[in-house]
Amino acid sequence: MNNFTYYSPTEFVFGRGVEEGIGKRAAEKGFQRALIVYGKGSVVRSGLLDRVKASLDAAGVAHVELAGVRPNPEVESVREGIRIVREEGVDLILPIGGGSVIDCAKAVAFGALHDGDVWDFFCGKAQVTQALPIFCVLTIPAAGSEASSSCVISNDEIHAKRGTNGDAFRPMVAFMNPEITFSLPAYQTAAGVTDMIAHICERWFSGVGAVRVTDNIAAGLIRTLMAAAPCVLDNPEDYDARADIMWAGMLAHNDIAGCGRALNPTGRAGGWESHGLEHELSAFDTSITHGAGLAVVMPAWMRYVWREDPSRFLQFALDVFDIEPIDDTDEAVEDAVTAAIDELQAFFVDMGMPKTMGELGLRVEDLDAVIETLHATKGDVFGAFKPLTMDDARAIYESAFNDPALPSLEEMDEELEA
Repeated sequence: MNNFTYYSPTEFVFGRGVEEGIGKRAAEKGFQRALIVYGKGSVVRSGLLDRVKASLDAAGVAHVELAGVRPNPEVESVREGIRIVREEGVDLILPIGGGSVIDCAKAVAFGALHDGDVWDFFCGKAQVTQALPIFCVLTIPAAGSEASSSCVISNDEIHAKRGTNGDAFRPMVAFMNPEITFSLPAYQTAAGVTDMIAHICERWFSGVGAVRVTDNIAAGLIRTLMAAAPCVLDNPEDYDARADIMWAGMLAHNDIAGCGRALNPTGRAGGWESHGLEHELSAFDTSITHGAGLAVVMPAWMRYVWREDPSRFLQFALDVFDIEPIDDTDEAVEDAVTAAIDELQAFFVDMGMPKTMGELGLRVEDLDAVIETLHATKGDVFGAFKPLTMDDARAIYESAFNDPALPSLEEMDEELEA
């Protein structure tokens, strides 16, 4: 177990109807004017926005709004939020939504205190050291933004999707009511669960060996998600299963599943290769849902890199799927690892997630543009489990156009020649 620093300052208010106490909590902490940040209408149609505003009104907390934040939030929305904060004298940022809305709000919170442009934080020109306080109401369990030190923003002008990290913008209070998620579409629920599992896997395959306490937490979270997801897809109003997913999503990304895995005490565990590969896909085509992209990219990455440290994949196979090799031969090890990766991808597909790049609407000829932006973001080499070159990245992307359950075109050609 490597040295680590674990910091989780967020206060969690969890359960039925907790959003109705937002105003009282904000007033108790001395806040006077909130910027409510939300997306494209679901919080309006459900009545959630009105409940939050009524709670603020009853407590005497004034509020203004930034509406219309899209999935894969764009930097222009952040800039508009910063303008509102400065003009209106806002002292509390209050996102109501999922990861995209919360990430937009986080960027507003630290961008409003910066003399330059907020994109400075996403291109390496500035580091986050301060931010306005954030309360959040989670509506889509997925990204774990309600407690994480991560923020990811897109810039359509340069076809980029980049992240920054900082403890200063972890939310002060997160209100988490599983009932709010009853109306989530099945696809969104599945994409969220996929993203949660990816957050855990990025830390598991960090380039650091076994850390049994953390491994058991991580594997338990994945097993819980795999048990709960079918329940809510079959019965969207299964409160206990929704609660399991909501809480597991937070734990998947508040860094507890990576303790002891970072290569330095202040760093985040893992090289985040799958996220890096996927971010370029949803930057290239902003209609690609992040979780759906991960459902395609992460198994392809796993198949490409597992030989770098078979023991980590064998532990994953055992702890998550109860799969063990029948003996210690190379063939048996490969069979066990492949079976575990196949099981994980089958779970994604059973939830309704795509399996190949083509299902995401991408073409092989799109890869030149994707690799170009990946190189601009990551440099020549990136990753921790196995450092990836741009040639490696291209090979992973190309492999993800093929259904691993079917022979590739090259294999079919070889069979025909034989």
